[in-house]
Amino acid sequence: MIAALQALLTRNVHALNWALRRLAAAPLASLISLLAIGIALALPAGGQMLLGNTLRIAESFGVRPQISLFLAADTDRRTAEATGARLKNHLRVREVRFVPRGETLKRFQAREGLAEVIAVLSNNPFPDAFVITPRDDGPAALEQLRDEFSRWPKVEHVQLDSDWVRRLDDLLRLARAGVALLAVLLGLGLVATTYTTIRLEMLARRAEIELSRLLGATDVYIGRPYLYLGALQGLLSGLAAWLIVLAGTLAVRGPLGELPGLGSLQLLSAQDSLILMGFATAMGWLGAALSLFRQLRNTS
Repeated sequence: MIAALQALLTRNVHALNWALRRLAAAPLASLISLLAIGIALALPAGGQMLLGNTLRIAESFGVRPQISLFLAADTDRRTAEATGARLKNHLRVREVRFVPRGETLKRFQAREGLAEVIAVLSNNPFPDAFVITPRDDGPAALEQLRDEFSRWPKVEHVQLDSDWVRRLDDLLRLARAGVALLAVLLGLGLVATTYTTIRLEMLARRAEIELSRLLGATDVYIGRPYLYLGALQGLLSGLAAWLIVLAGTLAVRGPLGELPGLGSLQLLSAQDSLILMGFATAMGWLGAALSLFRQLRNTS
C-alpha cells in the first residue's frame, strides 16, 4: 500500500515537473498568454472588489435599513424600559436607540411653523419610539422582524421602508449576477485557451504519445502531465489577475482616500482571492481535460 502511494506520488511529481518545464521552455509566449487571461479574469475580480467596497462605504454613511417601533401613547415608563431591554436582548437585533416622546416634541417645536401648531395641543401627541438596526438587513428578514414586533404588547405601529430595502437588494443581486456572468464568460475563454494550448502540445508530441501507448502506457499516465499543465496555466493566470487587481487598487487608493467619508479602498478579501485562484485553476484543468478527451480518442 505504501509502495503504491509512493509510486503515485512520484508519477505526479514527474508530471508537475514536466508541466513546469513546458511553461519555462517558452517564457515569453507563456507570459503573454498568462497576462492576456489574467487581464480578462481581473475584470470580474475587480468588480467583486468594487462591490465589496461599495457596500462598506454605504454602511459608513449609515445607509442601512432600520425599523421604527412606536409604542402606544398611554404606555408607561416601566413598559417602555421592558420593551427596550427585550429589543437589546433580541438575537436578530444589532443596535437599539430609544427616542423618548419628550425629545420628539422638542425637535418638532424647534421647526419653523410647527411650534405654534404644537402649542395649542394640551398633551404631547408623540409616542415613545425605538429605532432598531437589525443584524440581517435582507428584505425577508426585515419583514419577519416587523411582523414579530407588531405582536408585542403596547406596540402601536412598526414602520419599515421595505420598498427602499427591496430596491437596494435588487441592485445588489443585479450587481452580483453581472459579476458572476462576467466570470463565467471569461472563464470559458480560459477553458478555450487552455484547450487550444493542450491540443497543439499533443499534436506536436503525437509520435511520442503513440510510442508510449505501444509500450503499454495508459491514457491516465499520458494525460496526467497535460492536466497539470492546464491547471498550472489557470493558477498562474489567476495569480496574474490578482496582481493586476492589487496594482489597480493601490494606484487609486491614495486619491480616493483623500475624498471625505470614503476612506481607503479595501483589497480583495482572502476568501475572494482563494475563490479567484480556485476558479482559474479549475477552468484551466477543465480545458486540458476536454482537449485530452478529444485528442486521446482521435489517436486511439
